[in-house]
Amino acid sequence: MREAVVFLLDVDNTLLDNDRVVEDLRTHLQTTVGGAAADQYFVIFEDLRRELGYADYLGALQRFRLIYPHATELLRLSLWLVDYPFPARLYPGALAVLAHLQQWGPTVIFSDGDVVFQPRKIDRSGLWQAVAGRVLIYIHKEQELADVARRYPAAHYVLVDDKVRILSAVKAAWGERVTTVFPRQGHYARDPALVARYPTPDCTIEHIGQLVEYDRTALLGAASPAPPGDHEERR
Repeated sequence: MREAVVFLLDVDNTLLDNDRVVEDLRTHLQTTVGGAAADQYFVIFEDLRRELGYADYLGALQRFRLIYPHATELLRLSLWLVDYPFPARLYPGALAVLAHLQQWGPTVIFSDGDVVFQPRKIDRSGLWQAVAGRVLIYIHKEQELADVARRYPAAHYVLVDDKVRILSAVKAAWGERVTTVFPRQGHYARDPALVARYPTPDCTIEHIGQLVEYDRTALLGAASPAPPGDHEERR
């Protein structure tokens, strides 16, 4: 059934403060294996992110273990990751926003990530239940819009994401059919040089909780056409 509107919401630094999760992980690593080893983990983590195109905390831990095969502390670290208290890292108002948007159409988690840790994060945080299991996790989500439209057909979409790169790519593909909403949260959203490389999203908010102040008409009416060359980064 084709909906009038479907709401697509990112997770990391959109509904959940993932920067804080990373800070906690760094602190925990420094405490358990030392500062130099912690730095080495994040070098591996960033290398793997560039290789895969998404964050893979457990994959980085596997590679980290090859360097420290006798560090039994790593066994506990894996448990620390999967048992992390994700509900405490939801942004204020995140669940209220999901409830607010669901007045007008289905809310769908639209994320990228690995096949183990990212679903765990979404489930443990309560987001999976909040969207009634409507969860999509891709490797490169901006390339999967045909699959999104097949699973959740709609006349209009509202996409909420902290990465202007993602917002720009989806706007280029869907044009006026999508309203792009940019919450200025997290290190990507707070990087002026990075944000300036892409066209301005349809709607900018300072934090996710502000969305409860918007009604359906305001969100759908904010949609603009895709600017010429929107698929290209601004130079």
